[in-house]
Amino acid sequence: MRDIDLEALLPRIWKALAETGLMVSVSFVLSALLGVMLGLLLYASRPGNLMQNRSVFGVLNVIVNVVRPVPFLIVAVSIIPLTRMIIGTSIGPVAAIVPLVLVASVAIARVAESNLVAVDPGAIEAGTAMGARPWQVLFTIVIPEALGPLALGLTYIFVALIDATAVAGVLGGGGLGDLAIKYGYQRFDWFVVGVIVVILIVLVQAAQWLGNLISRRVMHQ
Repeated sequence: MRDIDLEALLPRIWKALAETGLMVSVSFVLSALLGVMLGLLLYASRPGNLMQNRSVFGVLNVIVNVVRPVPFLIVAVSIIPLTRMIIGTSIGPVAAIVPLVLVASVAIARVAESNLVAVDPGAIEAGTAMGARPWQVLFTIVIPEALGPLALGLTYIFVALIDATAVAGVLGGGGLGDLAIKYGYQRFDWFVVGVIVVILIVLVQAAQWLGNLISRRVMHQ
């Protein structure tokens, strides 16, 4: 068994952890904004809903259905030209944010739409009967009613982003996945791989705990 050089390993772990944190935090914020907006459009434009528009709903629905089932690795590879156009390179944690945002946005859009559709129709009808405009019903009744389940859905996406950043390491995206590949797998150093796995498990558990806490508080309020 080879000696473990912690003095050399720890700085690499901290650097990889910082890169993973950058990828997850930035991509989550951007994808949450884009995804929730897209989900609202899907819900509102759905036939029979507040602002029904078959053309808008049809186009958005097709986009989500096309992108969502494609594995992250394939999406990241297929949009390399777009990533280079936006970032200037396809390597590194900043470049990895582009495919992460794309994949997470469509996933959040579908989660948001599903939670909004589940809102009690009676509450919507009551708001409409009182003379509220469609956008007022959407932002004062529909969204507040769906916040609790939506928080849980966003937690799921946050956890999925942590997993996706590990995959991004295979493409030179940096982070914990890149460290596990270069300094663990390729060097047959299973201690490094084990440490990375433990760190990822801790991150996922912490994110899930925080998401559950936020969701409970939102639903309680």
